[in-house]
Amino acid sequence: MEHSTEIDQSYEYSKPHSRTPEEGRAVRKKILMVTALLSVITIVEVLIGIYYSKTHVSPGTWQAIKWFYIVLTLVKAGYIVLVFMHLGDERKNLRTTILLPMVLVIYFIFICIFEGNNILQYVQDILK
Repeated sequence: MEHSTEIDQSYEYSKPHSRTPEEGRAVRKKILMVTALLSVITIVEVLIGIYYSKTHVSPGTWQAIKWFYIVLTLVKAGYIVLVFMHLGDERKNLRTTILLPMVLVIYFIFICIFEGNNILQYVQDILK
């Protein structure tokens, strides 16, 4: 029986992996860039946390800081999924199939938080 790589890709993955020196350098460069980007984002988060933990800030500033942390965390999570889980190497349709529901869930959580806050304000106004 003849192995066809179009039908069964397990044959391709069973062969030993060997890289040329150029491919090895490209992989190491990608790893260093990912490490640098995630490190910079983490350092920014830590520095903001250290600076603003020792000061008294207004509620508006504190709200902005919380949203900034949420955005940075989502950027890091998305980048980790794209690079380390190899989602960035997949076809656009598969990426959309995986990422779109996650974006919608985040959007629905956002809506629930704000609508819940509006309902709470409404109930508090009625009880006054």
